[in-house]
Amino acid sequence: MKTAIDLDAYLRRIGFAGKPAADLETLEKVVGLHSRAIPFENLNPFLGLPVEIDLPSVERKLVEEERGGYCFEQNTLLQGALTQLDIPHVALAARILWQQPEHAYPAQSHMLLRADIKGIPYLVDVGVGGQTPTVPLRMDMEMPQHTSYGSYRIERRSDDFLLQMKARDKWWPIYSFDLRQPATEDYEIFNWYWAAHPKSPFINELTVARVTGSGRLSLLNNRLTFYPKTGTKSEKTLRDLPELRRTLTEAFGIRLPDSPNLGQRLQEVLQPLPPASKPV
Repeated sequence: MKTAIDLDAYLRRIGFAGKPAADLETLEKVVGLHSRAIPFENLNPFLGLPVEIDLPSVERKLVEEERGGYCFEQNTLLQGALTQLDIPHVALAARILWQQPEHAYPAQSHMLLRADIKGIPYLVDVGVGGQTPTVPLRMDMEMPQHTSYGSYRIERRSDDFLLQMKARDKWWPIYSFDLRQPATEDYEIFNWYWAAHPKSPFINELTVARVTGSGRLSLLNNRLTFYPKTGTKSEKTLRDLPELRRTLTEAFGIRLPDSPNLGQRLQEVLQPLPPASKPV
């Protein structure tokens, strides 16, 4: 099984300049650049196309075809890069708690990575959409960790860890996880739910997110939201198909797939959504 990627091609894709090394500086730079260069997007399941999460398929889609993807694709690609960089790491699984009712305990359905630099464990995750941490987060401390794109903290709760993000002066849970390493087959089952289950939100809604130099950009169907590093968020409703296509290609940098039902599916989302009840 292929466990590495064409590192030079990946580094060109994310805009990495200089000589990488197996150190924290490189890890921070790779995570930050990856978050800005490769958007989170669910166009494949939204269009009824398969989502393959083996490394060759992920590398082809996200690097060669200049597409984006969701957690299994994003973090599988990053895992391949860390292998080439000789940065020790393992893949883990999480229960998504974002916008879930209090005390919810959903099934594990998210992929993340733990990387170790000089004996210090870091949470590394470039695939959680609008909440993606743009830097590695230390797992050995519970105090808030401030980044240019928001504040995070990781709480230890018995055998679990809880990742939280601060928004509107409140700490919101993103996901919980433990240190058990799932098998490849587990990720395939998780991925099947998001890519093919009739109740999967990725089947029924268009979801895209990207970090920019000045903030975070998110698209839910036809509602485009920008969260600046400082200041108040702004929202815009996209009204027609050309505007939606331009937003996907220019604002998010996605090379749209050649799918016969792309226009029809995009047209279906051009209806205003009700106001969001929680920050996204």
